[in-house]
Amino acid sequence: MSLKKISPLLAKKILKNNYGLLLDIRDTESFNTDHDSRAIHINQDSLPALLANTNKNTTILVMCYHGNSSQFVAQFLSEEGFTDVYSIDGGYEMWKSEIAE
Repeated sequence: MSLKKISPLLAKKILKNNYGLLLDIRDTESFNTDHDSRAIHINQDSLPALLANTNKNTTILVMCYHGNSSQFVAQFLSEEGFTDVYSIDGGYEMWKSEIAE
């Protein structure tokens, strides 16, 4: 199973069409300071509920700071049985500079 990556621009198109979840895995302080309005903040405490309550075929877009940690989380979600998971290239920094709302 290979890791899938996606550009911020393509991720935005997916979200614009109202399909997919945008998961922000940055720390709580960073998320609370600034985040995309469509993002769901995920951490160790909220991850079990996500795993239990999300359809495994849902498109999931994972965002971190710079696109590194999101790769590990995307891989983990794929291993948990999610079939359409992407790590957003460049993370929030690229997201913010390219397509911030």
